[in-house]
This record gives sequence, structure tokens and C-alpha cells, in this order.
Amino acid sequence: MSEQPTVLTDPLTNRGTAFTREERAALGLVGRLPAAVETLDQQAVRAYGQLEEYTDDLDKYIFLDQLHNRNEVLYYRLLVDHLSELLPIVYDPTVGEAIKMWSRDYRLSRAVYLSVDHPEEVRASFETLGLGADDIDLIVVSDAEEILGIGDWGVNGTDISVGKVAVYCAAAGIDPARTLAVNLDCGTDNEALLNDPRYLGNRHARVRGEKYDQLIAEYLEVASDVFGKALLHFEDFGPANARRILVENADRYRIFNDDMQGTGAIVTAAIVSGLKVTEQTFADMRLVVYGAGTAGTGMADQISAGMVRAGLTPEEAKDRVWLIDIHGLVTDDMTDLPNYQQAYARAAADVKDWKRVDGKIGLLEVVTRVEPTILIGTSTDHNAFTREVIEAVGAGVDRPIILPLSNPTERIEAMPEDVITWSNGKALVATGIPVAPVEYGGTTYTIGQGNNALLYPGLGLGVIVSGAKHVTDGMLLAAADAVASQVDPTPPGASLLPPVENLRASSATVAVAVAGQAVQDGAATIEHDNLIQAVQDAMWQPVYRPLDAR
Repeated sequence: MSEQPTVLTDPLTNRGTAFTREERAALGLVGRLPAAVETLDQQAVRAYGQLEEYTDDLDKYIFLDQLHNRNEVLYYRLLVDHLSELLPIVYDPTVGEAIKMWSRDYRLSRAVYLSVDHPEEVRASFETLGLGADDIDLIVVSDAEEILGIGDWGVNGTDISVGKVAVYCAAAGIDPARTLAVNLDCGTDNEALLNDPRYLGNRHARVRGEKYDQLIAEYLEVASDVFGKALLHFEDFGPANARRILVENADRYRIFNDDMQGTGAIVTAAIVSGLKVTEQTFADMRLVVYGAGTAGTGMADQISAGMVRAGLTPEEAKDRVWLIDIHGLVTDDMTDLPNYQQAYARAAADVKDWKRVDGKIGLLEVVTRVEPTILIGTSTDHNAFTREVIEAVGAGVDRPIILPLSNPTERIEAMPEDVITWSNGKALVATGIPVAPVEYGGTTYTIGQGNNALLYPGLGLGVIVSGAKHVTDGMLLAAADAVASQVDPTPPGASLLPPVENLRASSATVAVAVAGQAVQDGAATIEHDNLIQAVQDAMWQPVYRPLDAR
């Protein structure tokens, strides 16, 4: 039997039953499709009906993945039409389950694979794509060491990059044809994978040190050389590498780490909203972060940048931040202190009289002493924000901002209902999980979710529209302000963050702010007379476009 025409096998060009009779004749498709000619609208209704037949989220993920590999426009039309419903399917949390099964269920590759064992192949791996220097706007890369909350999944983690690209395209209208997903296969310390005969990645322990750094350096240099306009998004790297890679390369490359910068910025957005209620500024803040990994420290970085913008010196800002990890309050006498914590380590001499339990200065002692205006939880230590802790925070501050951000639900530091009750309705609360409204004292409290999808797609679009050479602190703060601008937090019980139902409009708002700030920061290489129109013009829409006869 003759081969299928390429137009049917390429998901970027295939439109299935939507090919008109004229297109079928011109493209050599006569007799290859059923007689009916459907519109994209009709196909979308059919596909959504097929999706609804599945009751298991992983089955829905597989259906959407297969559609993605068959018809890109229809796939994104479905996502755009049902974005808030399908985001948890194509990304967190369902993508985590798909990643566990990735090698077993391997279907089709949508990524570029770069091996730590063959760094000399990095350039060839990109060049064999046949794409020019101006053809790619976004590359999402992961080494899959710290996937969501499930840890090290080696090459199985490829779908974290694929899923992140999908959110960018659906939420911000970045053209999927101008994106790449990349997996850095550095081995894995997941012994179940190493001993699974179906595992498709490098079968050795995760490589670290000089050889790992050589791969990162080669990736950054080659990707920036071959695709000079692309934003290089880093996702789910381990804590020992994420911050270090960002800090060492942020001034040289167009690099962005969502786990640190995106998470920090969305939390900043919640705080910006909270300050509208308290009528304070960042310069008035005292921050305690319980769970001082890369995400928590990234939040501290962004909030410190806000303090500096509000008039504090960098030293004054850092002096208003207290980090707590598994060893208690982070102090400068701790051995083997991770590099990302060092800037915020408190002088041991200053806290020598603080109460210790099992040799550690714990959360309750810190909040009692510090009287924080902001308490953030990124610890996955379920119920760590006890009634005693919340009451201690409330004793020092009239309207504290309390953000228990760990997920899933079984890892959250405190449920909003308890925080609101224990604070007598005074705490301003947002979470990392979706939570139903809380009733207390005759007021309905809407709990905003700190979902990074509210921010990073629009930030990426703003970088693309402005041609920004770097992602600056100012651009991140502008993105946070833009997210916060979409809600009025001042009525009693109002949410600190907008819902995710209208992400494309939200992303456009963020993109305009980011592109404008890139100009102010001197990072932009492209300027527009009308930024709002430039952003609208840049947003790809999932519609069928004319195809050249082949």
C-alpha cells in the first residue's frame, strides 16, 4: 500500500475530515478520508464528546496526547475552549501519573533528547531539525531530577517539558510550530527505572559535577546560537542545580526558571493584592518562609526585589527574610548550607538565645520572635501551620498574609478554613491547590490559587514580543503587578488572585506589562508603537490556515 501523504502524518498540517474537497484533490488526498467535510467547530465538538467518554484522568491525558500527535490545531482548539478544565489533565497533577508510565506506554516522541554521555551531539541534535535561527521562540528544557512532587524520573520526565509548552501555547497563544521541548538525559537515581527493562533513558546513576555542568554549558551555548531569539525555560531541575544555573547564566542568556522565578512572581502577585488591603508597601514587610528549597527561596528573591523597589537597600531587604528548612531556622553556622540559602542565613550570634527543640529553632519560635507580616509554606509538611502558629502570627500583625502553598492537599501546611477561623477572619489567604470558598462570620472567603499558569505564559509572550535579551527582576515584578491588577481584593472575603477561567486574556495583560517593562529596563530589542495591538497580533489562534499544494 502506498504511504500516507505527509500532510496527513504531520500534526502541524493534518486537519483530518476538515480538508475540503478542493484541498483533497490538490494535496493528493482523494480517497484517503471519509466523504464528510467538517468544520473545526464540528471537530472540536466531536473530540470533546470523545474525551467525556473517559472517566479516568490518565485516560483523558492519553486521549489528548494522541490528538496532539495527530492534529495540533484541533488539540489546541480543545484546550483553549476548555482551558480551566483541561489544564489539570495536560499538566499538573495528571502529567505526573503519565510520567511514571512514560517508558512503558511510549507512543511518539515530541522532544529533543540530549545525553550527558554525548555532549558533542547537542549541536547536531538541534541542527537536524532543519529549522532556521528565526524559527523558534521558546524552548522548555528539564533534566527531570525534581518532577513536581514525585522526584527523579529521568527520561520519563520528557512530558513535563511537552506539557509546559502546551500551556504556553494554549494560555498565551505562542505558536506551537515555534516551540521545542527538550529532555536532558543525565541518568537517574530512580532504581525502579534503572531496573525496568522497558526504561528508555540512560541506564546509569544521575551524573553530577563537571560532566553535568559541561552539558548545561553546551546546551545554553548551542541553543542560544542556533535559535538566537528563543526564551530558554528551565523546568523541574534539582535544588542543587536550579538556582545555581539561573544565577550563573541570567546575564548571558535569555533564561527563565519557572520553579524559582515564576513561582516567586505569582506569590508576589498575591502579596501585591494583600498590600492593597493592609495599605502597606513591600518596605513594611517581614517574611518567614517555611520550606527553604529552590521554590521557597525563589519566592524570597522576588519579594526581596519588591522590597528594594519600595526603597530598601538589598541588605535591608535580606535582613527582613527568615528561612526555615528541615534543620530549623537557617543560620550561618550550619554546615553544608546550600548555595541558594546562604544569602538569607541569619547570624547565629543574633539568635543564640532563641528557644530550641531537638536542637532546632522551629516555626513557632520564629513567628513569635519575628512577628511576620507574611508567612509562606512550601515545606510539604502537612498541618505545620498549627492553631498556635496562626494565633502567634495574628498576635503580632493585624492582617497577616498567610500562604500555605504546598500541594497536593495531603501536604498543605494548613487548610484555609482553619487559617481563617484561627485568625478570626483577619488572615489574607491564598493556596497552591484549588479550594472551595470558606464561610466564616457571615462572610464568604474566596481562596485564590497560586497557579503559575496565571503568569509564566504571559511573561513568555512578553519576552517574545519585546525581544528581551534577559528576564529582569523588573519584568517579573511587572508580571506580578499585572496578575494582581485583575482582581479587587478589598471587599471582605475577596480573592487575592484571579481565577484561571480566562487565561488567554490574563496572559495578554501580563505580556503587555512585561514587554513594556523590558523597554524601561533596557532589555528590549523590539519596540512597538502600540504594545496592546502588538501582543494581540503575536497571539497564535488554533484555526486552520491555507496549505500549499504538495
